[in-house]
Amino acid sequence: MVFGNAGLTSGAGVAFSRNPATGEKGLYADFLFDAQGEDVVSGRRQAGGVALLEQRLPDLASQLKEGVAMLETACKDMQDVEFTIESGELYFLQTRAAKRTPRAALKAAVDLLHEGLIDEKEALRRVEEIDLHHVGVARFAGTAQAIAEAIPAAPGTATGQIAFDSETATAMAKNGTPVILIRPDIATDDVAGIAAAAGIVTAIGGRTAHAAVVARQLGKVCLVGCRSLIIDLPARQARLGDTLIAENDWLSLDGSSGEIFLGRREIIVEEPQAELAEIARWKQRAASRIAIA
Repeated sequence: MVFGNAGLTSGAGVAFSRNPATGEKGLYADFLFDAQGEDVVSGRRQAGGVALLEQRLPDLASQLKEGVAMLETACKDMQDVEFTIESGELYFLQTRAAKRTPRAALKAAVDLLHEGLIDEKEALRRVEEIDLHHVGVARFAGTAQAIAEAIPAAPGTATGQIAFDSETATAMAKNGTPVILIRPDIATDDVAGIAAAAGIVTAIGGRTAHAAVVARQLGKVCLVGCRSLIIDLPARQARLGDTLIAENDWLSLDGSSGEIFLGRREIIVEEPQAELAEIARWKQRAASRIAIA
């Protein structure tokens, strides 16, 4: 047992070997000083990224990057790694294949093949598990002025009417209304609300908190750690920066930039044509090998 809550040279974090939202290669991590792992994933405290660790413990930040990269190479897949630092010593607690969005799964399969970690047969097997109808990259048409910003935790764009609890979000969605669920943070009881919503915004929490992980797995846009969000649940309203919003108002979320917009915006979806074309070539070669055999 190691302890991350042992002072200012201790802490805990969760690291991904690639961005679980987009599939981009590079360390993607959340970290808290003087904390245990549950403090990170619960979202109760505002976690920092790799830059926070680099500023205060640069040698350990380098060890973390190298270690996570080694784990990915050994496991031949994107990894989700839990780690603890106790009194200046880095410990890896566990690693597993990372949960990821369909878009990230597609990019990771293609890139891991190009990097020589998997062969074409394995890459094709992984792609066959992906819903290719949900790999498009969504963006808003035109421009607008954001009213607030948060930490982007799950990509895409979403527009919907505000709900302040999971019960309301679920009821609104059953009536065909697109919903943006706004919460101080996300608890286990909010899973139904996340499933019903088009997008989620939380006032606290990090990119590896439960809310973000569940949202990515369900393909929902998720913004966390919105510092300017103040919720008045009894009044069914909130303040985003200088803007007062109420339940049933329309909001639009950009899961790439972390921007929040007042009102309903038009969404455009662009398909990753280069990667889809490469997959088509894999399938053609696989079919040819079967025909020859």
